[in-house]
Amino acid sequence: VELTSDSANGKMTTATRVFASSIRVFAQGSRHYTFQHGFSGTVGRTPLIRLKKLSEATGCDIVAKAEFLNPGGSVKDRPALSLIENGEQLGLLRAGGTVVEGTAGNTGIGLAHVCNERGYRCVIYMPNTQSQEKIDTLRLLGAEVHPVPVVPFSDPQNFNHQASRHAENMDNAFWTNQFDNTANRDAHYATTGPELWEETSGKISAFTCATGTGGTLAGTGAYLKERNKDIRIVLADPPGSVLYRYITDGKLEREGDGSITEGIGQGRVTENLKDSSIDYALHIPDSDTVAMTFRLLHEEGIFVGASSGLNVCAAVQVAQRLGPGHIVGTILCDSGMRYSAKLFNKDFLDSKGLLDNIPEKYFSTLF
Repeated sequence: VELTSDSANGKMTTATRVFASSIRVFAQGSRHYTFQHGFSGTVGRTPLIRLKKLSEATGCDIVAKAEFLNPGGSVKDRPALSLIENGEQLGLLRAGGTVVEGTAGNTGIGLAHVCNERGYRCVIYMPNTQSQEKIDTLRLLGAEVHPVPVVPFSDPQNFNHQASRHAENMDNAFWTNQFDNTANRDAHYATTGPELWEETSGKISAFTCATGTGGTLAGTGAYLKERNKDIRIVLADPPGSVLYRYITDGKLEREGDGSITEGIGQGRVTENLKDSSIDYALHIPDSDTVAMTFRLLHEEGIFVGASSGLNVCAAVQVAQRLGPGHIVGTILCDSGMRYSAKLFNKDFLDSKGLLDNIPEKYFSTLF
């Protein structure tokens, strides 16, 4: 609740409900100060951006939550805070304890921030294919980072299983388990969904995004479906993931050979995604993802990573299916700064057969 000072009687009056936590107000006379309490109080309530050129092209309002403006720089700040608070509430994480997680990077970065704020140690296991920028950021934040070889979830050496064992072998350590701890999904049900509903005045027609843990799509979708069952919830999937086929025909089979995107796509149905109300799925090739990421930079002025480009590709396809006059929401997950050495590198893109998907007029920004 946001409070304002009533200068006539010196009392505080309720003005506008907000979803950010830990708000503090100081009022003296006619002066009014409102501020968020620390890192945790700043998570969420990100701006909703209308993508002008894409909206004009489709006849729909393509709108995206600017999650790169969270204090830790990504959409994963929301579940990171929720997961740690879950451990605290259950008594599994006590003062001076250690938080352990397996992550592609962004959840780990969010966790490391919250750990610094609350006095916990942070230990991260991550696939060694993830960007060096994210690894460096985690270490800068004080996390103990273990990049490990990529193996399937069924392999005991999978990064998630290694994180779980690390926590089991320590006293006062909590494995946040972002893939199967539904406190992840709950964070989006409590914040992202209500924000989208409120910011579109309840007129949102569809929501789409890619999934890694499944928390963003499942939690946001659950809230929106409760408010209006006709809102379309659409899963966007990169090459190499099983979820497009799973949603489309019930088969856990991969579509495509792999993707340059990080932190999205999946080889199984996580607890966060299980029993979600998803209307249909879209398969988005890397060629479209890369082209859209560069369009967002050069035509909309928004510098984001490839998962955001994929999300916007999906939003455009959903808008085209719905026809003009609808509002389609999605997520801008994080900044392109976390992928600059790969995603904006000419040699890397060429090695993946993706360079030709970028208009030549944008080549000047490659290095």
